Amino acid sequence: MKHPLNGILASAFLLSGSLYAADLPPTAEEQKALTPKAVLDQLMAGNARYAEGKLANPNIEKRLKATSTGQFPKAYILSCVDSRVPVEMVFDQGIGDVFVGRVAGNIESVEQLGSVEFATKAAGAKLVMVLGHEACGAVKGACDHVKMGNLTALLAEIEPAVNAVEGFEEDQENSKNPEFVAAVIEKNVRMTVADLRKRSEVLSELEKNGDIMIVGGVYDLDDGKVTLLDIAE
Repeated sequence: MKHPLNGILASAFLLSGSLYAADLPPTAEEQKALTPKAVLDQLMAGNARYAEGKLANPNIEKRLKATSTGQFPKAYILSCVDSRVPVEMVFDQGIGDVFVGRVAGNIESVEQLGSVEFATKAAGAKLVMVLGHEACGAVKGACDHVKMGNLTALLAEIEPAVNAVEGFEEDQENSKNPEFVAAVIEKNVRMTVADLRKRSEVLSELEKNGDIMIVGGVYDLDDGKVTLLDIAE
């Protein structure tokens, strides 16, 4: 049973969310007290600040010192490598706040699965977010069935999402159709979330126990906002 004081600490930690990114990163006690929902709320509040151009002071010098002997991040964000999606900035987070895994098309490779398991089970992160983004080049490549070196195998991981999208004529199912691309991007995020649960007993068990939450979202390149997807377990 979780101690009721943890909820109080988590609430107090969340209430400081508007200034959180300017403070020091989480301590072990603060990380433990946080709930998955509180972490999600903090990230989305940070994204609102980012979209409004009101990023907090990153306090780099103090954060470097605070994290030199350990780290207690609150979330793992699985994102695309796209240079237009600076993950920590997108959520107004600083050094020591979040783990970030990046791979073209934000897919759940074995390496990413292991990294997420480490971040949550071993290092205590409370939230896992799969973050897709508008106009993803990897998704476009998968839509067009591009073949190029090692990229071929990576894009093959996205093709199930391409094949799962319905409602388009065959000649519309390509990168020239922005509506189709957007549908595949969202489907790819949803399928990645499902695959994290399916391919990792560690993550599935942690989520069932309420220790973590696994969510998905899509980043808009035009306004910088992240839209959470309604993903049922």
